[in-house]
Amino acid sequence: MAERSGRTVRDLRRANRTAVLQRLYFDGPLSRFELGPVTGLSSGSVSNVVADLAADGLVEEAGSVDSDGGRPRTLLRVAPGSGHLIGVDVGETRVRIELFDLTLTELARTERPLTQQRYEVEDIVGHLRDGVAEVLAEARVAPEHLLGVGIGVPGIIEHTPDRGALVHGQTIGWDAVPLEQLLRATSPLPVTVPYFIDNGAKTLGQAEMWFGGGRGARNAVVVLFGSGVGACLVTPEVEHGRAVEWGHLTVRVRGRRCRCGALGCLEAYAGAESLLRRWHEQGGRPPEGADEETALAALLAAAHPPEGTAADPVALAVLEETAEYLGAGLSDLINLFQPERILIGGWAGLQLGARFLTAVRRHARAYALRHPAEKVTVELGRLGPDAVTVGAAILPLADFFTRGGRRVPPAPEGPTPAWRTALEERAPH
Repeated sequence: MAERSGRTVRDLRRANRTAVLQRLYFDGPLSRFELGPVTGLSSGSVSNVVADLAADGLVEEAGSVDSDGGRPRTLLRVAPGSGHLIGVDVGETRVRIELFDLTLTELARTERPLTQQRYEVEDIVGHLRDGVAEVLAEARVAPEHLLGVGIGVPGIIEHTPDRGALVHGQTIGWDAVPLEQLLRATSPLPVTVPYFIDNGAKTLGQAEMWFGGGRGARNAVVVLFGSGVGACLVTPEVEHGRAVEWGHLTVRVRGRRCRCGALGCLEAYAGAESLLRRWHEQGGRPPEGADEETALAALLAAAHPPEGTAADPVALAVLEETAEYLGAGLSDLINLFQPERILIGGWAGLQLGARFLTAVRRHARAYALRHPAEKVTVELGRLGPDAVTVGAAILPLADFFTRGGRRVPPAPEGPTPAWRTALEERAPH
């Protein structure tokens, strides 16, 4: 049966379940009485939806609150154990895999270091396969209880009907890598557990917008500052965010060669990899054999030593130059998109932290148009080093909300193009 708008009764029920679930998730615990105004549903509809969700084990009681002259009102919340999610960050120095309950409370984690930032496809797939099995075993969660596995990776993601998600990661040497297909071929997960693969900057942006420094902002840019740099743009028109290959904006004609192969990219000046290389070229002494995180900590210590110790002028100069390039890059985002908020995350951005931010803000204002620059705030992200994994786990969570809390139905034997297409159509874009 369909309404005049074209929506079926099933569509309406799903939308009502989604509305109640989301309000309980973000604003709960709430009573049935409070759910009416915030969802726009009648008291009868709220009671029916809550009963339906409770029967599915998705909603549970969370105490009571006194009412005005009547009986105490029962408070409701989303049941944390009613579903599980995995978030994966295929990062620049390690692969991090975390298992969460439905409220994104961490239950287990594992990390796989990447030797000299090597991104051999077989190794990454092996890390993902073994890491997923490890966190499930540690938390004693059955694979079939997963709502999905979200994965943040470097590069551009193309969703195809026959090969699933393809990763175009030029800076890591991946050319149309069928990551989803490779995981399906080697993973012990049931075919009913969907994979959601997206750009790491986008998953970082998703996390900050839902739970971090982006909450309440309508227009924001979340920047990932690590070995390279990337960004996620969030506007009312792009609700779930869009990854922007910001690091490959040309900032100097015939400039330094970027790891993507082009000349003069922002990433060749503002990424941690280029920052450390320039320090070394100018006479700095990064710890021999150290990974990027350790080397960057050494540079920061050299530039800002303990009181009474002279700072390394080369380290200071390299940091200031990097801050100027990063600020100039932010000015392009300010002029192009006029965001109300810019958040800087990623391991390098968080490591440099407050010592770096004042200079970055100063240069961003100097290079940007005055009017949009006066309206934007530039801050550090609030979710720490786990932001990408949290954002990756949000991908299956958002899909779960879209389906009104319904799980992916059983699939036929062996994945078919139609089945894979159905999963991709449910993924948030």
